[in-house]
Amino acid sequence: MGADVEARLARELPAYARRVLGALEGAGYEAWVVGGWVRDALLGRPGHDVDVTTSAPWQETARVLREAGMAVHETGTDHGTVTAVADGRPVETTTYRVEGTYSDRRHPDEVRFVTDVREDLARRDFTVNAMAFHPERGLLDPFGGEKDLAACVIRAVGEPRRRFEEDALRVLRAVRFACRLDAAIEPATQAALEAGASGLAAIAQERVGQELDGILATGRVAWALRHELPVLAAAVPELAPMAGFDQKSPYHAHDVLEHTARVCAGVEEFAGGCPSAALRWAALLHDVAKPVCWSEDVSGRGHFFGHPGEGARVTRRVMGRLAIPGEVTRGAAALVLLHDFEIRASAPSMRRMLSELEAAAPGQARPLAFALLDLKRADAVAKAPACMGYAVELDAMSAVLRRELAAGGVWRARDLAVGGADVIAERGIEPGPGVGMVLAQLLEAVKAGEVPNEREALLAWLRW
Repeated sequence: MGADVEARLARELPAYARRVLGALEGAGYEAWVVGGWVRDALLGRPGHDVDVTTSAPWQETARVLREAGMAVHETGTDHGTVTAVADGRPVETTTYRVEGTYSDRRHPDEVRFVTDVREDLARRDFTVNAMAFHPERGLLDPFGGEKDLAACVIRAVGEPRRRFEEDALRVLRAVRFACRLDAAIEPATQAALEAGASGLAAIAQERVGQELDGILATGRVAWALRHELPVLAAAVPELAPMAGFDQKSPYHAHDVLEHTARVCAGVEEFAGGCPSAALRWAALLHDVAKPVCWSEDVSGRGHFFGHPGEGARVTRRVMGRLAIPGEVTRGAAALVLLHDFEIRASAPSMRRMLSELEAAAPGQARPLAFALLDLKRADAVAKAPACMGYAVELDAMSAVLRRELAAGGVWRARDLAVGGADVIAERGIEPGPGVGMVLAQLLEAVKAGEVPNEREALLAWLRW
């Protein structure tokens, strides 16, 4: 590393991190900043949470930092970790350590504390994460992480198979870092992660879900589907049948997997690089049920009757198993369910779409409506060339949707300008289920454009 880069990192190192380093070294111990902050700072990316590693035993770390006026929480003392709060910012501080065998392929059976930071760096997963920095001593990079970072390469520290045998979750971390850094995975590391992917079956599914969610959040899941399917399919077996599945349809020029990859890339483009988590998951899973719903007619043409409904069920099952938040799961399942829902550039059609989304994911209809249009756009451009023009038609539908929402929008009974008391007064019926039935009929009339959502007009409809 050049002196100018080291000087830049020293300038950018937050004062609260310097405070932790200074307190520990002032007490006679050695300390370094490690991990994500070093990696991201070398890339010139915005600051990451700062982690510190030190030669001090955790008890001494806690004592020294408390005496320096910081609050200290004993967050992982079995692994030598405490979390200091310096100037209102948490700094995870861990004693140099090495780890024994991982009989459960997730947690070390033994942790041994050491005095050499290089031994600590040697236990880490990838070279780009195995660097340490000190504002005076500069960069410590015993495994060539800076070079790999510059070359956009993900490489395991030491022997790759051992790294993945220690912790099978690292196979997904490798993919996530490759996506996040727009990097390739070094061949020996690639071979080892494919060999170790089956170990994900022993990992808590919520941890797998967190890593998958992180992969989707990079916006590069299309790359992962094309290059890392063995790993993704080990995490989500439902993805495997999509590979090579010939759709035998005039509407499709690609197998289900390549179509899905193109849809995942498409939603990133159409949503300006900021699609919601629900939209990203829906893009990944929108056609997941096609292989099980496939049929072939006498002409040899393929059909997928019922795949949106079955896909929504699979989506809920997969995301539930992975402990993805319920709101995101409901939103994604609603988008999968309705990705083939027929819509037109008319206010009644937009109201029907909003109503269907509301029924599938209560309270999310407004944001999901725009997400559904983006999913449909991406789906269109990922089909055969003759189908791509539909993406342009969706622009007119987006304009109608915006106008409808700006005018107030009506897709729930509570959006009506009248309520249950008006039904009782005008129809002369008793409170009960009958009131809701009348409001539902009135809502359908408003959604169809048969009556405007204006109080007098609605009261007149009730009197009729």
